[in-house]
Amino acid sequence: MAGDITVGLDIGTTSVKALAVDADGTVLARSRIPHEVFAPTPDIHEHNALEAWYEGPRRAVAELGVADFVGIGVASMVPSMTAVDDDGRPMTPGLLYGDHRGRTSDHAVDPLNSGEYRAMLDWTIQQAPNARGYWTAPAVAAAALGGTPVLDIGTGVALAPLWDGDWQADRLAEIGLRPEQMPVISMSNDSPSGWIGKAAQAPGMADAWAEATVAGATGVGDALVICGTTLIIWCALAEPMLVDGLWSFPHPYIQGLTMLAGASNAGGMFINWARRTLAGATVQLEPESLPVWVPYVRGERTPLHDPSRRASLHDAHIGQDSAALMRAAYEAAGFVVRRQLDQAGSQTRRIVASGGGVHDEEWMQALADCTGVPVDVVAVPEGAALGAAWYGRMAAGLEPLEGVARWVRHGRRYEPDPRWLPHCEERYQRWRTLAD
Repeated sequence: MAGDITVGLDIGTTSVKALAVDADGTVLARSRIPHEVFAPTPDIHEHNALEAWYEGPRRAVAELGVADFVGIGVASMVPSMTAVDDDGRPMTPGLLYGDHRGRTSDHAVDPLNSGEYRAMLDWTIQQAPNARGYWTAPAVAAAALGGTPVLDIGTGVALAPLWDGDWQADRLAEIGLRPEQMPVISMSNDSPSGWIGKAAQAPGMADAWAEATVAGATGVGDALVICGTTLIIWCALAEPMLVDGLWSFPHPYIQGLTMLAGASNAGGMFINWARRTLAGATVQLEPESLPVWVPYVRGERTPLHDPSRRASLHDAHIGQDSAALMRAAYEAAGFVVRRQLDQAGSQTRRIVASGGGVHDEEWMQALADCTGVPVDVVAVPEGAALGAAWYGRMAAGLEPLEGVARWVRHGRRYEPDPRWLPHCEERYQRWRTLAD
């Protein structure tokens, strides 16, 4: 392998994915290291952080077999938190999004200022009051690889008011911390935030941000749907817009484009649970007379922000089998997407789908049928790792953010099936009544 190779890692809910990518965006090598997620009840959601955030990234990079790379980036699910010892090794469970230990008394507030990071930090300090540091998953991974525990400015904003352009020593002191116990927050993506061997290090970032950078949802009316363990929906809008319970961001690199975003538990978390429960029987289905799932197996995130919600099945009858229930599960995920598209008020013309779920043809077809728009699947499903590799390229000073457009590649397109559209519409209206 020759040329300007960069490496990207994505610490996901169920695995660490790593890619080695050349200057043209061609994936030269990939690895996947599975890890367990501990969720015995709807209120608990954690990793063995030593396994998933420390050892997993080291193994993933080693399995790529690429010794000479010029830049590296790390993305992960957010939020996350653990305590680390003097060697940067996790000492406490790795708390994940939605865990009750990150919950505040008011879970229906603006998700960007929900206080989840702070609540996780408070609990972690109680478990390990004399730890060397209190870090998120990308910071742990960077240190495990020999780099700096550094995060991007987006994570810094979510850690306000403890961080406000810099770590606020007085506010940290109130909870018994010093600035040096926290990760470094980098103000820039286009210069090295540290070094891992000879490779320039990009600051750790949210997986969805990395994925949005390389997905190619770049026009008004595009929607990016990340079909991972969490279902993440980004709607591209011409004008800034605020909707209660959703995020609003500028597009990563298209000037003037606003991305209205939300995250739902109705992604792989729900789909995989339904598949395990229903044993995956497959028969020929007809579009009418299917049941309706409310998919909240462990509460719901945006726009409801209600961890107490639970799943329910409606309109099931004796003539239906597990295949009908499984299709209904796919439709529930599609209805969650459509509700956010409706909330955004956007005239959606197409969906760009990313994440591990794009391998599931039934899910992708249901997404097209339930939203009524074509679904373009990305060519590289490990979008967060690909995006992290791009930011590694930026950290190495090889080119500016706008150059990422040449890494955007799409594969198969799924068109809505006209036979299914009116029946999906009826079930969507029924679902809205039940779910809201």
